[in-house]
Parts: sequence; structure tokens; C-alpha cells
Amino acid sequence: MTKFDVAVIGGGMVGAAVAVGFAKQGRSVVVVEGGAPSQFVPNQPMDIRVSAISHHSVSILDRLGAWKSISEKRVCPYRRLETWENPHCRTRFHAESLGMDQLGYIVENRIVQLALWEQFDHYPNITLHCPDTLVTLDRQRPCTVTLASGKTLIADLVVGADGANSMVRALAGIGITAWDYRQHCMLINVETALPQQDITWQQFTPSGPRSFLPLCGHQGSLVWYDSPKRIGQLCSMTNEQLRQEIITHFPDELGDVNVLQFGSFPLTRRHAQTYSAPACVLVGDAAHTINPLAGQGVNIGFKDVEALLDVTSGETDISQQLLERYERKRRLDNLVMQSGMDIFYKVFSNDLTGLKLIRNAALKMADNAGPIKTQVLRYALGLK
Repeated sequence: MTKFDVAVIGGGMVGAAVAVGFAKQGRSVVVVEGGAPSQFVPNQPMDIRVSAISHHSVSILDRLGAWKSISEKRVCPYRRLETWENPHCRTRFHAESLGMDQLGYIVENRIVQLALWEQFDHYPNITLHCPDTLVTLDRQRPCTVTLASGKTLIADLVVGADGANSMVRALAGIGITAWDYRQHCMLINVETALPQQDITWQQFTPSGPRSFLPLCGHQGSLVWYDSPKRIGQLCSMTNEQLRQEIITHFPDELGDVNVLQFGSFPLTRRHAQTYSAPACVLVGDAAHTINPLAGQGVNIGFKDVEALLDVTSGETDISQQLLERYERKRRLDNLVMQSGMDIFYKVFSNDLTGLKLIRNAALKMADNAGPIKTQVLRYALGLK
């Protein structure tokens, strides 16, 4: 059995980031992941799973040494953001209002993960077990971690970065508060006839939002929220049938499209009742999942990484008190983001006439809110 300071279960974007961060602190780290990201080839099709990476997340990734590699592969900066229900009542944001070149970047999740995995090669104190998965966890310090391969690892701290259905969370006996939004989210990669690679927009409808995220080379990612039944119908269509549905149900801003690929997933909110147990800590989706309405999921996950690394920096022993300090730094911010997205979602997910008038007036007022609008934008981008 090999002894490590930290065992990171889950090598996705957030797990890989926390592994590199702990390695930079000089700790011995083992990463356990079920599947490695495929290598990047410039002319390969874009992945369906993409994220809106905020400026704050860029700064975190840059400190971890990964952003240069990400930017050299494939990113799409966006400068404008618009949201509306009635086309005449819009809230618009522009990078110029903050004196910035862009509001953020749309990046394929795999590219972020791959760039972080490339950093593993720079740290001899990182050991990777892939493909492999967690089977059992004995939390007597040091922890004993048993893997599906039969290997046994010893670690002073186990980090659960293994996603929404976290095995670490379950084995640590940490409960969750959760509910189903009774909606599914469909992701559709398209080729666009119109040039619109500098804007991301979102229109609200009673059945759910319709969103556009720009990708490179006249491509875009459409996000379609609807009932599970409706999304199931859409997923059973041919690309040409789906194209016709998109043209009918998306706003005119989109224009004509060519469907490239698509997929879907259910929407569920989860929040761990605590972020840590003795010798275990949760980060990212293992600790919380959020309605993807504003694309903040991975950004708050990277904030978790930043906070955990901050409280453990310079500390020889990662005590339970440090893990509790990490939770105090992150729980309220995560809860505010979750609740804010839920309120926004519920306010716009109905067809009541009176409420429609109020929310459209609010969007129009928000567009002229001056300093308040700017401050909201700065918070969303992770700026001070």
C-alpha cells in the first residue's frame, strides 16, 4: 500500500484543478479517475459539454499553469450578453462597460480537463490511477481507499471531486438536500448561418429558456430547457427534423442552422449538508449542483478549489478545523448562487399575464440600472 498526503477521487475539471493545486503546495497526491480525456486534434468536432469560463476562473486556471494550454487549443471569447422574454424588454451587458476585451470564454469541458492533466506531468508528486474507481473508504486517519482494480491506497485526506452522484459523499455519510426541477436540458451543437460568435443570449419561455453559446468557426451550442417528455421527443428526431423545430421555437436572432450533434440530461439541485467529514472534503458538483441557467456551475467549483487551497496553504496538517473554515468560505456563496438561479428560474417559468408584465418591466429597468447593473455583472464574472 502506498501512502499519500491527498487522494483526489475524480479527475474532471475541478478534481484535476485541486490535484494540481495540492501538488504545487508540495503534497503527495494520487488522482483516481474512471476515464482519461481524449487528446485534442484541431479539426475534431466540438464536444457537446461546454462551459462559460469567467475571468475569475481564468485567473485560477492561469495560476495552476493550465490557461495557456487551454487558450492555445480552442476557446471562443464573448463580449456581449443579452437576456429577454419580450424582445422589446431586454437586459444587455457589454465588456466595454467594464473596460474589458471580453466577458468570458466558452470552452469545451474536455479541453479544460486535458490542459489540467497536462500539468500532471510537471509534478512527480502526482500519481494517476486511470481507469479506476473508488469502491470502499475507511476514514480512520489515515484513510484507506480501496479501488475497483484491487489496489489499496492510504491518504491523510480524501477529496470528493467525483460529481453529483459522489461515492465519496455517500461513503463519508454526508447527506444532501435535493429536488428535481422536473425539466431536462438539451444541448445541441449547430453550425450557424449568421455570424454571432461574440454574443451569448437567452430567451425565457413558459416551458423553459432557450439559450445560445458561441463556439469557434460559425458554430454554437444551443441550450433547450423543457419537460422530460418534450426533450425525449426532440432527441428521437433526425437532424433535419430537429433543425425545423429549432427554427420554429428559437428566436429570430439565431437564424438558420445545421444540426451537428446533441444530447440531454435531467436538471436536479443538490447541496451537501456539510462539505466535510473527518479526513474527507467535497468540492464542485460533489458538494453542490446548480441550475445551469447562468453557466456558473464549473465557476463555483473552481472557487471551491481556490478556497480549499487558500485555507491549507502553508499548513503541514490539514485538520478538520481547516476543512470547516473552507466550508464557511464557500457555503453561503454557493447557496446564494443556487437560490438566485432558482428564483430567476421560477419567476420566468410560467405564463401568468400579470407576472409577465412585471418581469418584462424589471428586465427593461435592469438594462438602465447603471452602477447596479455593472455590479451584478462584476459579481457574475467573479470580479471584486
